[in-house]
Amino acid sequence: MSSYSDQLSDQSEVSTPQSAFDGLLDGIAHLCIIVSGVLLVFLIITFGWLVFGRYVLNDTPTWVEQSSLLIVVYITCLGAAAGVRRNSHLSIDFVREGLPAVPRDIMRYIADLFVVAFGGFMAWQGGILVMDNIGRPIPMIGLSESWRAAPLAICGALMVLFAGTSIVQRLMKHGRK
Repeated sequence: MSSYSDQLSDQSEVSTPQSAFDGLLDGIAHLCIIVSGVLLVFLIITFGWLVFGRYVLNDTPTWVEQSSLLIVVYITCLGAAAGVRRNSHLSIDFVREGLPAVPRDIMRYIADLFVVAFGGFMAWQGGILVMDNIGRPIPMIGLSESWRAAPLAICGALMVLFAGTSIVQRLMKHGRK
């Protein structure tokens, strides 16, 4: 739930020219949303096939359950990473917005630091899961279990990149004042 003051500050930032790095990060976030959308469509199609196979053909496709679990992890993680970049996650900010400017800015830094720490831990542990599960196949589809852990590492790394960039940009903006 973004506040009116956040929306106004976002509008003022839109009028300033965007750096090439910001454009790249926005492009990565947009790609995450596109991939998530395509996977969501594929998920709907596979469940349609599951219903058709079960009730029309009387032959349930066994691969749908495991593939859908895999797809949901990718949709969730990529969407979460894009949400960090776009600052569109659900938040309760009435306490922060009721504070004066300095404590409000400190709370924004603290929130971003928590996201960086969480994303770093997620990337690290996701990477360990990827490496530990390379030789273990997912039942019914035969792919490595590492495919299920890879979105955690990717999402964590993107969260660190996006939140870290937000911190640096905010510090540079405050340094210019």
